[in-house]
Amino acid sequence: MFKKILIANRGEIACRVIKTAKAMGIATVAVYSDADARAPFVQMADEAVHIGPSPASESYLLADRIIAACKATGAEAVHPGYGFLSERTSFAEALAAEKIAFIGPPVKAIAAMGDKIESKKIAREAGVNVVPGFVGEIRDTEHAVEIANEIGYPVMMKASAGGGGKGMRLAHGEADVREGFDSVKREGLASFGDDRVFIEKFILNPRHIEIQILGDQQGNILYLNERECSIQRRHQKVVEEAPSPFVTPKMRKAMGEQCVALAKAVGYYSAGTVELIVSGADKSGESFYFLEMNTRLQVEHPVTEAITGIDLVEQMIRIAAGEALTMRQDDVKIDGWAIENRVYAEDPYRGFLPSTGRLVRYRTPAPAWAGDERGEGGVRVDAGVAEGGEVSIFYDPMIAKLVTWGETRDEAADRQIAALDRFELEGLGHNIDFVSAIMQHPRFRAGELTTGFIAEEYPDGFAGADAGEEIVRALAAIAGFMASAEADRARRTDGQLGGRLAPPAKWQVTIGGEARKVKIGRKHIKVDGEKVDIALEYTPGDRLVVAEIDGAELAVKVARTRTGWRMTTRGRIHAVRVLPWRVAPLAAHMIEKIPPDLSRFLLCPMPGLLMTLHVGEGDRVEAGQPLAVVEAMKMENILRATKAGVVKSVNARAGDSLAVDAIILEME
Repeated sequence: MFKKILIANRGEIACRVIKTAKAMGIATVAVYSDADARAPFVQMADEAVHIGPSPASESYLLADRIIAACKATGAEAVHPGYGFLSERTSFAEALAAEKIAFIGPPVKAIAAMGDKIESKKIAREAGVNVVPGFVGEIRDTEHAVEIANEIGYPVMMKASAGGGGKGMRLAHGEADVREGFDSVKREGLASFGDDRVFIEKFILNPRHIEIQILGDQQGNILYLNERECSIQRRHQKVVEEAPSPFVTPKMRKAMGEQCVALAKAVGYYSAGTVELIVSGADKSGESFYFLEMNTRLQVEHPVTEAITGIDLVEQMIRIAAGEALTMRQDDVKIDGWAIENRVYAEDPYRGFLPSTGRLVRYRTPAPAWAGDERGEGGVRVDAGVAEGGEVSIFYDPMIAKLVTWGETRDEAADRQIAALDRFELEGLGHNIDFVSAIMQHPRFRAGELTTGFIAEEYPDGFAGADAGEEIVRALAAIAGFMASAEADRARRTDGQLGGRLAPPAKWQVTIGGEARKVKIGRKHIKVDGEKVDIALEYTPGDRLVVAEIDGAELAVKVARTRTGWRMTTRGRIHAVRVLPWRVAPLAAHMIEKIPPDLSRFLLCPMPGLLMTLHVGEGDRVEAGQPLAVVEAMKMENILRATKAGVVKSVNARAGDSLAVDAIILEME
């Protein structure tokens, strides 16, 4: 077994690998860029080596610096995590040349599966179902249009070396192909150094299901069941679960055996994932097709670990050291259900725009993962950040992964909702409310998923989960209780302990424009004259309030405002105004602040790099016309005109690094 390994990655996956390695008695080495100098993974490792500036192209993507760090520290092996160099054949070859072990698959398998065009040919020869499409070189946009017309719309354009949702565009017609083809090529070149594109038929009612593969160097290959990853936004996975609510035992066996055949065809070993697209319209379960094989560990691997009890990182390390698998296919079981939500630094209330900044407050609902695949109490948090740390523009927007396990799917989802209510994250935009809303959505609970779930269920964006009457009444009671507690503290601070100056016991609490009367008694609380069975403790200044309502727990995140609180629970932010009954009638006379009209400005919606500016001063534009392209967190964002008009002035140019709300141009 190795005595020391280096992790050629950062963030939560670096923390994840370090923890397993330490449990195995293996020393660890971290490498870090300028932006990660104070990151948790650097502190966790036994040794750490600085490898360059913040941009990944100047640090984490430089194989020679990784190898130099191995030599300097005596690391015998490298775990690449995912992304960065994890699927670069040149990196694996360079390690082999230096007699440093690569904790991953053989170079031949990486090369074969890393090229999406070549991999489809191999899959077809191995007897794996393949999506209809064009497998070959596409010369230019006109050629792409010709191919798409022949296949029939809708089609998907994909970068040959792409992954992680980058370098992908869905086209419903010729105009979409013309607009998106060049973007796919640019994203493929920028992210993967390969601008080749292929086009394939888009499967209707598609479900994204993947099979986890694990093989050793002795030729033993297993499939560790499936994961469903259908809930995606811009082809980036948001929610993953294992097993899939759609897959039957017969379907699982057919999928697994085809995926094992593919792995054997390329001499695969280590952990890997075969991604499949499945037609949800075919209840027979036979319409599943090969998409690609990821020759690395997947972001969503914890849900497989939770239902199988297998530590995939440990297995990868043992396999790389030459050990044989100690399990066989019949030993792989499904125990319970696991769901993973990715907590992203993106603001669903602002069209999911990337958000960067400092984590002013960061409190997780459970301790960081420490070796129990299911986590403490069925809740596991995989993260690589800490309070006070910064989420920068240089890397992926994922902050943490929240994983819950339950005996049933409903139990795992309920644990997600409760855990998300306790997940405190302040200082930047995040998607906690959004994923909580998904967990509560009737369609999700019914397991009726497709890759279009988010676009179909939230066509007009996200404004918060629906809040029922019971939740609103509970929030009114909690707000009234907190107001009384703060009034009582103020009275005690002033030394006013006499009976006449007791704090108000009656409040008008306004939520969602509806006013409610809340009375705080000695033994109970009434909302609009009806008793609320509630128990809670609150000390002024608390940011998380946990109440028991009718025997059920409700956690609420609270933040003080001028006239009340901002209360967040069950996937929705509630603006709550609290006034004493005797003052409430005066509220109608308060002056409302009207925000300024910024509609004539094109503002940068997130910190990023202005890649392209399509218009100049004096140009006439139409509503919906692309005006600029901004790259943020490795994704291109097209900014369009909201209305017709004439460009009055341009305040930025291509290549500029822009802050959020920076003025790009002004319309007349």
